[in-house]
Amino acid sequence: MSVNFTTPLFKVERDENKCIQCRVCEKQCSNKVHSYDAEDDVMRAKDQDCVNCHRCVLLCPTGALIIKKYPNEFRENANWNGQAISEIYKQADTGTVLLTSMGNPKPFTIYWDKMLLNASQVTNPSIDPLREPMETRVLIGRKPDKLEYNAKGELVTEIPPQIELNVPIMFSAMSYGSISRNAHESLARAATELGICYNTGEGGLNRDFYKYGKNTIVQVASGRFGVNKEYLNAGAAIEIKIGQGAKPGIGGHLPGRKVGEDVSATRMIPIGSDAISPAPHHDIYSIEDLRQLIYSLKEVSGYKKPVFVKIAAVHNAAAIASGIARAGADVIVVDGFRGGTGAAPLRVRDNVGIPIELALASIDERLRQEGIRNQISLVIAGSVRNSADIVKAIALGADAVYIGSAALLAIGCHMCMSCATGKCNWGIATQEPELVKRLNPDIMYKRLVNLISAWNHEIQEIIGGMGINAIDSLRGNRLMLRGIGLTNKELEILGIHHAGE
Repeated sequence: MSVNFTTPLFKVERDENKCIQCRVCEKQCSNKVHSYDAEDDVMRAKDQDCVNCHRCVLLCPTGALIIKKYPNEFRENANWNGQAISEIYKQADTGTVLLTSMGNPKPFTIYWDKMLLNASQVTNPSIDPLREPMETRVLIGRKPDKLEYNAKGELVTEIPPQIELNVPIMFSAMSYGSISRNAHESLARAATELGICYNTGEGGLNRDFYKYGKNTIVQVASGRFGVNKEYLNAGAAIEIKIGQGAKPGIGGHLPGRKVGEDVSATRMIPIGSDAISPAPHHDIYSIEDLRQLIYSLKEVSGYKKPVFVKIAAVHNAAAIASGIARAGADVIVVDGFRGGTGAAPLRVRDNVGIPIELALASIDERLRQEGIRNQISLVIAGSVRNSADIVKAIALGADAVYIGSAALLAIGCHMCMSCATGKCNWGIATQEPELVKRLNPDIMYKRLVNLISAWNHEIQEIIGGMGINAIDSLRGNRLMLRGIGLTNKELEILGIHHAGE
């Protein structure tokens, strides 16, 4: 047997004076880190299998456990750090592509944190959202070039189909199979109560969730899993997924071990078979091909539903977005390189794509220059972390945002980045029945409602402080933004001034 050169990432520290050998940690850990040694009457831990999900720490009745970063370190080397060395050890040992989950953790610039918001003072007084009406409702969809009224003052212009959101937030695409039934139910129920939408992802829509259709966006991805006429008409909108931020240009892969009877029926594939999405749609090789699919989907849905097209944020995203708008899409979705995922090649996740802030600003500017910004709504995703990020996104030109990782954190995710294993201890990224039932949708949907309600209050406070009483009035108003600690080129792309100007 060859030597395993890889040291553990984390160390389990157990206070033997507090431990009562109740074995809760052993029962709760899906990675089998903890075990009971009957001979010595003590609990043992396999550090190398720990992913630091915190479940054992939080459920230990005596507080006997702490998880720490493993103390062994490689000799200091700015180029060959411990992570780079460990990754080579893993690939030399297995000969496989390194898979990972969630979003890009590298210390690239987070542009949301380099932008500051304006506030009103004397000449343009602020607005108190507790005492004055504030509007955070938005309509997502293609808008007409102008409105026409008859002699009675009645609107005669036909308005293209729209989605009404009480808050400019939606839950991102997370497929049934990659996350659990209970997680999906939590998202669907929360979206319904909040008056917003959630996205099915590329795994189809479980029959039990058709009742949430008015708050559902159904996705059509390259694998076309679960796609049929009934499915396309079940939701409020249809989204064509071309790419996602965590893995631009890469297809998807749901392992067969996650494809049980329920997932099989929903995705319309055999039980136990791998669900592999091709990198491209094999009927889309040009904007003209995309246009044909857009109108095919509009035709099958009776032109009653807006069609979204989702792309990853890449270097030429502005030109691509222009083509998508002219191809007849109603909404462009752009996903930045910090966007989360259930599984992606490590090298792709960490090195491909661009920040959503720069992509958003360049796309909005391009569409404005071409005089077609009103023809399409713009939704962004890719590590939107709080209400301030949302306000900044709208000021940069977004109509609304998708949130994924933040929504999962609200229902218990601890960002241990091991979703691809299917052993999520919190019942989210798993299909194991014993793990799925750990997530109670009756409780978790309320946590999502609480999160979005809190963010909505904060959005009202922020825009009220700007002297703005409707979120639509902020869209694309970059005068409300100032950069700090950014280069002139970054300020130019973002289209904002430096703080102090």
